[in-house]
Formats: sequence, C-alpha cells, structure tokens
Amino acid sequence: MTLARTRLAALATSILAVLLIVAGQPTMAAAKETPLPAAFAKAAAEYDVPRDLLVALAYAETHLDGHNGEPSASGGYGMTHLVSNPTNHSLEKAAELTKLPVEKLKTDDAANILGGAAVLRSHADALALDETARKDIGRWYQAVAKYGNASSPELARLYADAVYEQLGLGIDARGVQVKPQEVTADRGDLAKARDLNAQAEVASPDYPDAAWVPANSGNYTVSSRESSYNIDRVIIHVTQGSYAGTISWFQNPSANVSAHYVIKSSNGAITQMVRDKDIAWHAGNWTYNTRSIGLEHEGWVNDASWFTDAMYRSSAALTRYLCDKYGIPKTRTGIIGHNEVPGATHTDPGPHWNWTTYMNYVTGGGTPSWTTTVDNATAGQFTASANWGTSAYSSQRYGADYRFAGPVAASDPAWYSATIPSAGTYRVEVWYPADPGYNSSAPYIVAASGGNQTVYVDQRSGGGTWRSIGTFTLNAGTYNVVGVSRWTSGTGLVIADAVRISRV
Repeated sequence: MTLARTRLAALATSILAVLLIVAGQPTMAAAKETPLPAAFAKAAAEYDVPRDLLVALAYAETHLDGHNGEPSASGGYGMTHLVSNPTNHSLEKAAELTKLPVEKLKTDDAANILGGAAVLRSHADALALDETARKDIGRWYQAVAKYGNASSPELARLYADAVYEQLGLGIDARGVQVKPQEVTADRGDLAKARDLNAQAEVASPDYPDAAWVPANSGNYTVSSRESSYNIDRVIIHVTQGSYAGTISWFQNPSANVSAHYVIKSSNGAITQMVRDKDIAWHAGNWTYNTRSIGLEHEGWVNDASWFTDAMYRSSAALTRYLCDKYGIPKTRTGIIGHNEVPGATHTDPGPHWNWTTYMNYVTGGGTPSWTTTVDNATAGQFTASANWGTSAYSSQRYGADYRFAGPVAASDPAWYSATIPSAGTYRVEVWYPADPGYNSSAPYIVAASGGNQTVYVDQRSGGGTWRSIGTFTLNAGTYNVVGVSRWTSGTGLVIADAVRISRV
C-alpha cells in the first residue's frame, strides 16, 4: 500500500512537471522567438520612437539581421548595431537605459531593438524634442545622425540620409514592412555638410568616379607605390557593417585598419579613403598589404541581400580600371578574396559573393540584357503638362536641361515612356540635380505589373548620379513606365530629369 502510494505520488509529480513544462513552452518560445513586427512595435511604444524610423535605422545598419550576436568590424551588436568600442559606447548606454544585461542586448533580437529605441530616444531628449516634435519623423533626423556616432558632419549626414532614404523607398524584409512615405527630413545644421551621396564635390585623386574621404593617418602607411612596391593584386573585402559606419571607422584613430575604397550596396557609390600609392591596412598580411589595393563592400558575409547588381557592376568597373592602370591580370590570381590571403583569419567575401558574375563584369562582359535611358528631352518618350517648366540651372543635370514644377494636391505627373521587351524584373534608376530648394519627398510612380507603385525621393541631396529606386516586375509593351508626380506634402520644386530602366 505504501509502495503503491509512493508510485502514485511520483507519477503525479511527474505528470505535474510535464504539464508545467508544456504549459511554459509557449511563453518561453514566444520570448525567444518574438516576431520582429511585435518587437519593433513594443520598443517604439515603450520609448515613444516612431516605429517606421526604428525599422529604417535597423535596416540601414543590418538589413534586420542580428548575426547571432557576432560583432561588426567596429564592435556593433544586433539589429540596431549597439556599439562597444573606444569611442562609442551605445551598447553600455542601452544597458543602462533598459536595465538589461549587455549579453542579452548582444544576442536577443527583441532586447537589442529595445536597446536601440532607448538610445535613439536619449538622443532625442538631448535635442529637447518634446512630445509634439517626436510625432514628426522628420524632426528625428539629428537624433538619428547622433546615433551613428560619425566622425564628421558629412558622415553624420551620410548616415542619417541612408536611414531616411529607406523611409521613402519602403522596406519589406524578414516579415517587417514599412510603406514608402513622404517625409521631410529636418537636417538643421547638417544641411550645410558636404553631401557624400551627390556627384563628388571632392573627387578621388585616383579614380574619377569616387568621392574622397581620407582615412585617419594612423590607420595606413604613407608610401610611394609603385616605386617602392609593385601593385599586383586587388583584394575583395566585405565590411561587416554599413557604408557610413565603415567610412567613419576608418577615420577613427582606434581602428588600426583601412582600405583604399569602400563601395555602397544600394547604388554602388564609391568612396576612396587611402591613396593608391599608400599602403592600407586591410589584408592582415604585410606583404600583401604592400602589393595590393583593398576594396571594402558594404554588407555582411552571411547575408546575400547586400550583394546587389549595382554594387557588383560599380566595383567591377573600379577593379577593371585598377587592373588596366597597374597591369594587374584580370583573373582570379590578380583579383582575390580576403580569405585567400596567406594566413587569413577572415572569411570574406564569403559564400554569397558571386565570383562568376563579378569576374564577368570585370572582364567587360555581363552587359545588361536590356537597358534604356529616357531623358526629359527624349523625343516621343517624355510627356508633361504646361505646368512643368524647363531649366538648365544646375550643373548636375542629365543632358541639356530638366523639368520642374511646384507641389500640388492634384494629379499632374510627368511621364517617361519605354518599350519593355518582355515581362520580367527590371531595376529603375532616376537622375536629378539636387538643390536645397528642390523637393524633400518627390513621388516617383512605377507602372508595375501588379499596379502602380510609388516611392519618395529627397531631391535636396544625392543628385548628379544614378540612384536606384528599386526593382519592379514590369509588363512587356510600350507604355508610360515611370512618372514623377507633383502630389506630395514635401516642400520644394519637384524635378523630372532622366530615368534608366534595366533588365535584371
């Protein structure tokens, strides 16, 4: 009897334990696998930060990838890139504000997003953004710039512009969506900073299509290549961080690292940071440093979404130029990955880097199967009402002139027509001159196969170059493919200059 009772008690205890475990599993799983939309909503509500802005910041930093708690090249962790390095302690600040352990902020997505929101809100508070101001996404611009902890005003602007660009284009990644929206960014004093997204105001001394932003002098060795050393390699790297963040890190005296060039993911923009003649510290092998030129590509080794066609083409054009200039063979002996350097401990560019595509572009192949450019002066392919004026004021224009009109709450778009050869996916790029008086949120309409899609572009910056507004599924035929609308709450003149459509 006693034995039976003991067995029954043990069985009851076991059943109760199982029930408790089973009952607890959904809660534990929910805590561990909190859906990202809910995590962003919770963090935004708790710290009174605009949810879409918080998503855009995280997307600009990491494409919403926490990288399993692994740090970026500059010591940043998680989706919102909370940093711990000698000059940036946003990780520790997040721990202080949220009362969460540093390790949890590094590895737990929901905690990291909460920490990012807390730090961003602290910058808003320091700028005295009151409750009313915090409801206007545009007023957060300078707080976003401070979050990036850039080394100069021009890099602070580059960082914040990358975040606000995502608001205009929209985001759809990892189950999180942000609809394209009209936002007028209040840049404040940063409006006077050099626009690194624009046609290079300070051109590269070695490559005409790059901007020049020098690395800190303590992060490379001054030399006189090719007199002192022969240049016979191009080494391909991946930044493990954002474009703006990498440029800023190479300007940080604590970095002890640099590369000659940095290439942006979204549109292939290039910034040179070390002269070709000088020795950048990028290969982790002194002999290879002396004989090579290092190219850093924005992104993360384990995330293929960063390796865009625009990046491949732009980087390949640079590599082709360098090979021709220095007699480097356009083969995989002359163009290597960081992981192929003797003694390398790095794995970049990693398994998602498409060497076949890249080398095809380097050797001059890989021309888009179809591309067309339509200017506002292209006969029979551009239409606009008499409300649109004509100007040749800006030197950043494409062709002889461009069109302009004031914003109105009415449908009066300028349209670019093209003959799309076959149904498929196409990249749409736009060209416009930038000016402080141009529109802060110009609507571009794309006649996609599923219905018109609109994205918003800040025409006050990033002018004088091709700017991708996304890829779209288009129908075959001749029709108005891209329009520039005047219907916007953005301020300033709406500009219609040129568009380029390419099959991808």
